[in-house]
Amino acid sequence: MSRFSQPDPELGHRLSRRGMLGVAAGATAAALLGAAAPASAATGNATAATGSATPATTSGTKGRGRPVLPPGRLGIQLYSLRDKVSTLGFGPVFAELERYGYDEVEFAGYTQGSAGPITLAQLKRLARNHGLNPIGSHVGYYSDDPNAYTFAQNLTKVLDDAQALGLKHIGTASGPFRYGSTVDAWKRAAEDFNTYGAAARARGMKFYQHNHSEEFSFATDNPKVRLYDILLKETDPDLVHLEMDIYWAYVGQFRFSKRPDGTPAPFEPLNYVLRQPDRYPLFHVKDGERDPSNPYGYNMTDVGDGDIDYQRFISAVTRLRGHRLAHHWQAEHDNPAESFTFARRSSAHLHSLREKC
Repeated sequence: MSRFSQPDPELGHRLSRRGMLGVAAGATAAALLGAAAPASAATGNATAATGSATPATTSGTKGRGRPVLPPGRLGIQLYSLRDKVSTLGFGPVFAELERYGYDEVEFAGYTQGSAGPITLAQLKRLARNHGLNPIGSHVGYYSDDPNAYTFAQNLTKVLDDAQALGLKHIGTASGPFRYGSTVDAWKRAAEDFNTYGAAARARGMKFYQHNHSEEFSFATDNPKVRLYDILLKETDPDLVHLEMDIYWAYVGQFRFSKRPDGTPAPFEPLNYVLRQPDRYPLFHVKDGERDPSNPYGYNMTDVGDGDIDYQRFISAVTRLRGHRLAHHWQAEHDNPAESFTFARRSSAHLHSLREKC
Protein backbone atom coordinates (compact mmCIF):
# COMPACT_ATOMS: atom_id res chain seq x y z
CA MET A 1 0.00 0.00 0.00
CA SER A 2 1.53 3.29 -1.04
CA ARG A 3 1.42 6.34 1.16
CA PHE A 4 -0.60 8.47 -1.23
CA SER A 5 -3.73 7.55 -3.12
CA GLN A 6 -3.55 10.68 -5.29
CA PRO A 7 -0.52 12.28 -6.94
CA ASP A 8 1.08 14.61 -4.41
CA PRO A 9 1.85 18.14 -5.67
CA GLU A 10 5.33 17.98 -4.17
CA LEU A 11 6.08 14.33 -4.79
CA GLY A 12 8.35 15.04 -7.74
CA HIS A 13 10.54 17.36 -5.72
CA ARG A 14 10.71 15.07 -2.72
CA LEU A 15 11.77 12.11 -4.84
CA SER A 16 14.21 14.02 -7.03
CA ARG A 17 16.44 15.07 -4.13
CA ARG A 18 18.26 11.73 -4.29
CA GLY A 19 17.21 10.60 -7.76
CA MET A 20 14.48 8.29 -6.52
CA LEU A 21 11.87 7.54 -9.17
CA GLY A 22 8.82 6.17 -7.39
CA VAL A 23 7.08 5.15 -4.20
CA ALA A 24 4.10 3.12 -5.32
CA ALA A 25 5.95 -0.18 -4.92
CA GLY A 26 7.23 0.66 -1.46
CA ALA A 27 5.26 -0.69 1.50
CA THR A 28 5.11 1.25 3.61
CA ALA A 29 11.46 0.55 23.16
CA ALA A 30 11.83 1.62 26.01
CA ALA A 31 12.21 5.39 26.54
CA LEU A 32 15.81 6.49 26.91
CA LEU A 33 16.30 9.44 29.21
CA GLY A 34 19.05 11.89 29.96
CA ALA A 35 22.52 10.57 29.28
CA ALA A 36 21.17 7.06 28.77
CA ALA A 37 20.90 7.41 24.99
CA PRO A 38 21.78 3.98 23.62
CA ALA A 39 25.21 3.18 22.28
CA SER A 40 23.42 1.52 19.38
CA ALA A 41 21.91 4.88 18.50
CA ALA A 42 25.30 6.26 17.47
CA THR A 43 26.12 6.95 13.87
CA GLY A 44 27.35 4.10 11.73
CA ASN A 45 26.67 1.84 8.78
CA ALA A 46 23.86 -0.71 8.81
CA THR A 47 24.28 -4.10 7.24
CA ALA A 48 21.88 -4.95 4.46
CA ALA A 49 20.24 -7.83 6.30
CA THR A 50 20.20 -6.86 9.96
CA GLY A 51 21.04 -3.17 10.22
CA SER A 52 23.77 -3.90 12.77
CA ALA A 53 25.46 -0.70 13.81
CA THR A 54 29.06 0.40 13.94
CA PRO A 55 29.04 2.99 16.75
CA ALA A 56 30.45 6.42 16.04
CA THR A 57 29.91 9.94 17.24
CA THR A 58 26.94 12.16 16.49
CA SER A 59 26.42 15.88 16.50
CA GLY A 60 23.96 17.74 18.69
CA THR A 61 23.47 20.53 21.21
CA LYS A 62 24.81 18.69 24.24
CA GLY A 63 25.07 19.77 27.82
CA ARG A 64 23.94 19.03 31.32
CA GLY A 65 20.42 20.38 31.06
CA ARG A 66 17.18 18.45 30.87
CA PRO A 67 16.74 16.43 27.67
CA VAL A 68 14.82 18.40 25.06
CA LEU A 69 13.05 15.23 23.92
CA PRO A 70 10.31 14.19 26.35
CA PRO A 71 10.48 10.61 27.61
CA GLY A 72 8.51 8.05 25.65
CA ARG A 73 7.65 10.40 22.79
CA LEU A 74 10.15 9.66 20.02
CA GLY A 75 8.56 7.99 17.04
CA ILE A 76 9.32 7.44 13.39
CA GLN A 77 7.20 7.58 10.26
CA LEU A 78 7.61 4.14 8.71
CA TYR A 79 7.45 5.64 5.21
CA SER A 80 11.11 6.50 5.81
CA LEU A 81 11.83 2.76 6.17
CA ARG A 82 9.55 1.49 3.40
CA ASP A 83 12.46 -0.19 1.62
CA LYS A 84 13.30 -2.22 4.72
CA VAL A 85 9.66 -3.01 5.52
CA SER A 86 9.02 -4.26 1.99
CA THR A 87 12.10 -6.52 1.92
CA LEU A 88 12.72 -7.56 5.54
CA GLY A 89 9.24 -7.20 7.02
CA PHE A 90 8.01 -5.32 10.06
CA GLY A 91 9.68 -7.64 12.58
CA PRO A 92 13.34 -6.92 11.75
CA VAL A 93 12.52 -3.22 11.29
CA PHE A 94 10.84 -2.99 14.69
CA ALA A 95 13.79 -4.81 16.27
CA GLU A 96 16.16 -2.17 14.89
CA LEU A 97 13.95 0.69 16.02
CA GLU A 98 13.86 -0.78 19.52
CA ARG A 99 17.67 -0.87 19.53
CA TYR A 100 17.84 2.74 18.38
CA GLY A 101 15.68 3.96 21.26
CA TYR A 102 12.38 4.65 19.51
CA ASP A 103 9.15 4.59 21.49
CA GLU A 104 6.48 4.92 18.79
CA VAL A 105 5.73 4.22 15.16
CA GLU A 106 3.48 5.96 12.66
CA PHE A 107 2.27 3.77 9.82
CA ALA A 108 2.14 4.50 6.08
CA GLY A 109 0.47 1.24 5.10
CA TYR A 110 -0.01 -2.14 6.75
CA THR A 111 1.66 -4.53 4.27
CA GLN A 112 5.22 -5.84 4.16
CA GLY A 113 5.91 -6.75 0.55
CA SER A 114 8.04 -9.84 -0.01
CA ALA A 115 8.05 -10.61 3.71
CA GLY A 116 4.51 -11.97 3.32
CA PRO A 117 1.04 -11.22 4.66
CA ILE A 118 0.47 -9.94 8.17
CA THR A 119 -2.79 -9.31 10.01
CA LEU A 120 -3.51 -6.14 11.93
CA ALA A 121 -3.62 -8.12 15.17
CA GLN A 122 -0.19 -9.56 14.41
CA LEU A 123 1.15 -6.14 13.47
CA LYS A 124 -0.12 -4.58 16.70
CA ARG A 125 1.35 -7.41 18.79
CA LEU A 126 4.66 -7.26 16.95
CA ALA A 127 5.03 -3.54 17.62
CA ARG A 128 4.19 -3.93 21.28
CA ASN A 129 6.62 -6.86 21.63
CA HIS A 130 9.38 -4.47 20.59
CA GLY A 131 8.28 -1.73 22.98
CA LEU A 132 6.81 0.39 20.18
CA ASN A 133 3.50 2.18 20.54
CA PRO A 134 1.53 2.49 17.28
CA ILE A 135 0.61 6.16 17.53
CA GLY A 136 -0.85 7.09 14.14
CA SER A 137 -1.21 6.31 10.46
CA HIS A 138 -1.30 8.13 7.13
CA VAL A 139 -4.23 7.30 4.84
CA GLY A 140 -5.26 8.99 1.59
CA TYR A 141 -7.85 11.78 1.66
CA TYR A 142 -9.79 10.92 -1.51
CA SER A 143 -9.51 9.19 -4.87
CA ASP A 144 -11.35 8.93 -8.14
CA ASP A 145 -11.60 5.19 -7.46
CA PRO A 146 -14.79 4.52 -5.44
CA ASN A 147 -13.13 1.49 -3.85
CA ALA A 148 -9.94 3.26 -2.83
CA TYR A 149 -8.64 2.98 0.72
CA THR A 150 -9.21 6.65 1.59
CA PHE A 151 -11.20 8.67 4.08
CA ALA A 152 -13.60 9.85 1.39
CA GLN A 153 -14.28 6.44 -0.13
CA ASN A 154 -13.89 4.00 2.79
CA LEU A 155 -14.12 5.91 6.07
CA THR A 156 -15.57 3.01 8.07
CA LYS A 157 -12.86 0.58 6.92
CA VAL A 158 -10.11 3.11 7.61
CA LEU A 159 -11.37 3.65 11.15
CA ASP A 160 -11.97 -0.07 11.72
CA ASP A 161 -8.34 -0.79 10.86
CA ALA A 162 -7.04 2.07 13.01
CA GLN A 163 -9.09 0.83 15.92
CA ALA A 164 -7.81 -2.72 15.45
CA LEU A 165 -4.26 -1.39 15.71
CA GLY A 166 -5.09 0.59 18.83
CA LEU A 167 -4.19 3.90 17.21
CA LYS A 168 -4.87 7.13 19.07
CA HIS A 169 -4.53 9.20 15.90
CA ILE A 170 -5.53 8.61 12.29
CA GLY A 171 -4.83 11.14 9.57
CA THR A 172 -3.96 12.03 6.02
CA ALA A 173 -0.79 13.30 4.39
CA SER A 174 -2.78 14.51 1.38
CA GLY A 175 -3.31 18.26 1.12
CA PRO A 176 -6.87 19.65 1.24
CA PHE A 177 -6.87 20.34 -2.51
CA ARG A 178 -9.77 18.04 -3.40
CA TYR A 179 -11.94 20.89 -4.68
CA GLY A 180 -9.20 23.29 -5.75
CA SER A 181 -7.31 26.20 -4.19
CA THR A 182 -10.04 28.81 -3.75
CA VAL A 183 -11.43 29.96 -0.42
CA ASP A 184 -14.68 28.05 -0.97
CA ALA A 185 -12.79 24.95 -2.09
CA TRP A 186 -10.91 24.83 1.17
CA LYS A 187 -14.08 25.48 3.14
CA ARG A 188 -15.58 22.41 1.47
CA ALA A 189 -12.49 20.37 2.32
CA ALA A 190 -12.74 21.61 5.91
CA GLU A 191 -16.31 20.25 6.02
CA ASP A 192 -14.98 16.87 4.91
CA PHE A 193 -12.33 16.95 7.60
CA ASN A 194 -14.89 17.86 10.26
CA THR A 195 -16.90 14.81 9.20
CA TYR A 196 -13.87 12.52 9.45
CA GLY A 197 -12.90 14.10 12.76
CA ALA A 198 -16.33 13.48 14.25
CA ALA A 199 -16.26 9.86 13.12
CA ALA A 200 -12.76 9.36 14.56
CA ARG A 201 -13.69 11.02 17.83
CA ALA A 202 -16.66 8.67 18.20
CA ARG A 203 -14.11 5.84 18.15
CA GLY A 204 -11.83 7.51 20.70
CA MET A 205 -9.29 8.72 18.13
CA LYS A 206 -8.09 12.06 16.81
CA PHE A 207 -8.18 12.84 13.08
CA TYR A 208 -5.23 14.88 11.80
CA GLN A 209 -3.89 16.46 8.62
CA HIS A 210 -0.20 16.48 7.72
CA ASN A 211 1.12 19.46 5.78
CA HIS A 212 3.57 19.92 2.97
CA SER A 213 4.57 23.42 1.88
CA GLU A 214 1.71 24.14 -0.54
CA GLU A 215 -0.75 24.49 2.34
CA PHE A 216 0.99 27.78 3.16
CA SER A 217 0.31 29.23 -0.29
CA PHE A 218 -2.49 31.68 -1.05
CA ALA A 219 -6.05 31.23 -2.28
CA THR A 220 -6.21 31.65 -6.04
CA ASP A 221 -9.33 33.83 -5.79
CA ASN A 222 -8.08 35.90 -2.84
CA PRO A 223 -4.29 36.13 -2.67
CA LYS A 224 -4.50 37.97 0.64
CA VAL A 225 -5.67 34.75 2.32
CA ARG A 226 -3.29 31.94 3.21
CA LEU A 227 -4.85 28.52 2.61
CA TYR A 228 -3.53 27.09 5.89
CA ASP A 229 -5.37 29.83 7.78
CA ILE A 230 -8.63 28.80 6.11
CA LEU A 231 -8.09 25.23 7.27
CA LEU A 232 -7.49 26.35 10.85
CA LYS A 233 -10.48 28.66 10.87
CA GLU A 234 -13.01 26.41 9.18
CA THR A 235 -12.25 23.15 10.98
CA ASP A 236 -13.55 22.39 14.47
CA PRO A 237 -10.53 22.36 16.82
CA ASP A 238 -12.15 19.57 18.82
CA LEU A 239 -12.46 17.39 15.73
CA VAL A 240 -9.58 18.24 13.39
CA HIS A 241 -5.97 18.25 14.52
CA LEU A 242 -2.70 18.99 12.74
CA GLU A 243 0.54 17.11 12.39
CA MET A 244 3.03 19.79 11.51
CA ASP A 245 5.78 18.57 9.24
CA ILE A 246 8.32 21.07 10.50
CA TYR A 247 10.62 20.80 7.50
CA TRP A 248 7.83 21.42 4.98
CA ALA A 249 6.50 24.29 7.11
CA TYR A 250 9.89 26.01 6.83
CA VAL A 251 9.93 25.30 3.11
CA GLY A 252 6.54 27.01 3.06
CA GLN A 253 8.05 29.95 4.91
CA PHE A 254 10.76 30.20 2.25
CA ARG A 255 8.32 29.93 -0.64
CA PHE A 256 5.33 31.89 0.60
CA SER A 257 6.55 34.79 2.74
CA LYS A 258 5.43 37.04 -0.10
CA ARG A 259 2.05 37.17 -1.79
CA PRO A 260 1.82 36.65 -5.56
CA ASP A 261 1.99 40.43 -6.04
CA GLY A 262 5.26 40.60 -4.10
CA THR A 263 3.92 42.18 -0.92
CA PRO A 264 5.40 40.79 2.32
CA ALA A 265 3.49 38.05 4.15
CA PRO A 266 5.98 36.66 6.67
CA PHE A 267 5.08 33.90 9.10
CA GLU A 268 6.87 31.71 11.63
CA PRO A 269 5.81 28.02 11.73
CA LEU A 270 6.50 27.74 15.47
CA ASN A 271 4.06 30.54 16.20
CA TYR A 272 1.19 28.53 14.73
CA VAL A 273 1.90 25.86 17.32
CA LEU A 274 2.39 28.24 20.25
CA ARG A 275 -0.93 29.94 19.52
CA GLN A 276 -2.88 26.66 19.46
CA PRO A 277 -0.71 23.91 20.96
CA ASP A 278 -3.65 21.58 21.60
CA ARG A 279 -4.25 21.32 17.85
CA TYR A 280 -0.82 19.78 17.23
CA PRO A 281 -0.57 16.39 18.94
CA LEU A 282 1.93 15.11 16.35
CA PHE A 283 4.99 16.49 14.57
CA HIS A 284 7.30 15.30 11.83
CA VAL A 285 10.91 15.99 12.71
CA LYS A 286 12.65 16.32 9.37
CA ASP A 287 15.78 18.33 8.63
CA GLY A 288 17.24 20.31 5.74
CA GLU A 289 20.25 22.35 4.77
CA ARG A 290 19.45 25.87 3.63
CA ASP A 291 20.01 26.34 -0.09
CA PRO A 292 18.66 29.57 -1.62
CA SER A 293 19.41 28.20 -5.08
CA ASN A 294 16.89 25.43 -4.51
CA PRO A 295 13.33 26.63 -5.31
CA TYR A 296 12.27 24.95 -2.07
CA GLY A 297 14.96 26.68 -0.03
CA TYR A 298 16.36 23.51 1.55
CA ASN A 299 17.98 20.21 0.69
CA MET A 300 16.54 17.43 2.84
CA THR A 301 19.02 15.75 5.21
CA ASP A 302 19.11 13.31 8.10
CA VAL A 303 17.94 14.86 11.37
CA GLY A 304 20.87 16.70 12.93
CA ASP A 305 22.69 17.36 9.67
CA GLY A 306 20.59 20.37 8.67
CA ASP A 307 19.84 23.90 9.77
CA ILE A 308 16.47 23.55 11.48
CA ASP A 309 16.95 24.36 15.16
CA TYR A 310 15.19 21.48 16.90
CA GLN A 311 16.62 22.38 20.28
CA ARG A 312 14.71 25.64 19.99
CA PHE A 313 11.55 24.27 18.38
CA ILE A 314 10.94 21.26 20.62
CA SER A 315 11.87 23.16 23.78
CA ALA A 316 9.47 26.00 22.96
CA VAL A 317 6.57 23.54 22.66
CA THR A 318 7.38 21.26 25.59
CA ARG A 319 7.99 24.17 27.97
CA LEU A 320 4.38 25.25 27.65
CA ARG A 321 2.49 24.50 30.84
CA GLY A 322 1.01 21.02 30.65
CA HIS A 323 2.59 20.21 27.30
CA ARG A 324 5.78 18.34 28.23
CA LEU A 325 4.18 14.99 27.35
CA ALA A 326 1.30 16.24 25.19
CA HIS A 327 3.00 15.84 21.81
CA HIS A 328 4.60 13.09 19.74
CA TRP A 329 7.74 13.66 17.66
CA GLN A 330 8.11 11.47 14.56
CA ALA A 331 11.47 11.41 12.76
CA GLU A 332 11.17 11.28 8.98
CA HIS A 333 13.17 11.52 5.79
CA ASP A 334 11.35 11.11 2.47
CA ASN A 335 14.27 9.41 0.73
CA PRO A 336 17.18 8.65 3.04
CA ALA A 337 20.42 7.43 1.52
CA GLU A 338 20.30 4.44 3.89
CA SER A 339 17.14 4.17 5.94
CA PHE A 340 18.47 2.32 9.01
CA THR A 341 21.38 4.75 9.20
CA PHE A 342 18.91 7.64 9.03
CA ALA A 343 16.78 6.16 11.83
CA ARG A 344 19.76 5.49 14.07
CA ARG A 345 21.42 8.88 13.57
CA SER A 346 18.17 10.78 14.00
CA SER A 347 17.46 9.09 17.32
CA ALA A 348 21.00 9.69 18.54
CA HIS A 349 20.86 13.37 17.66
CA LEU A 350 17.46 14.02 19.21
CA HIS A 351 18.38 12.17 22.40
CA SER A 352 21.58 14.24 22.65
CA LEU A 353 19.78 17.61 22.68
CA ARG A 354 19.60 19.41 26.01
CA GLU A 355 17.73 22.49 27.08
CA LYS A 356 19.83 25.59 27.54
CA CYS A 357 20.45 26.50 31.17
